[in-house]
Amino acid sequence: SRRKLQWEFEGLTLWLELEEFDNDLTRAVEDFSSKHASPFIPKPHTTAIYGMKHLSADEARERLGMVRKRIDQWPTFARPTGVQSDVAQCGRPGQVCSIAWSELTLATDDRHESALDELYDIFFGPDGRGARERPWKPHNSIAYDNPETNSLSLLDTVMYASRNPSLLGKERRVEAISLWSTVGKMEEWNCIDRVRFW
Repeated sequence: SRRKLQWEFEGLTLWLELEEFDNDLTRAVEDFSSKHASPFIPKPHTTAIYGMKHLSADEARERLGMVRKRIDQWPTFARPTGVQSDVAQCGRPGQVCSIAWSELTLATDDRHESALDELYDIFFGPDGRGARERPWKPHNSIAYDNPETNSLSLLDTVMYASRNPSLLGKERRVEAISLWSTVGKMEEWNCIDRVRFW
């Protein structure tokens, strides 16, 4: 049976859901989870904003409804710049939780930074964009584990990507933005609403 992720997450979170080719991202999440008996990520995603606590679910859903008026289409992501597998420790710069993970590393550019600024303005008001870290470090996680039982490795992630060339070989449009409650452990997360870009 799969291990459960022990970290207690918080707040409301916005995910970008990327275009898939033959379900390649979903298959990667499933394959890693079954191979390592590691915790199962409910949906492949690139986190845009994590852990908002200043809005209720209804207020956040209302703001999600404004996204398409302000951001007609999220800019396409170029092909990933590589893969990474590492362990985050809460309290380190830029790290908000203690988990191990494997990811496809994505690149930002001026268009992505402006879209994220716009998103912060929608969800945090006019001063929102000033509060975020720059540059954004977008990535699409394909596996999580607990640091103390971590069985993920960079070699494994590289080998998997080489056997599944679409993962690193394709640029990807952003298909949707979704609002999740990420309160508690990962199996408690649930999708509140989703807005499709196309």
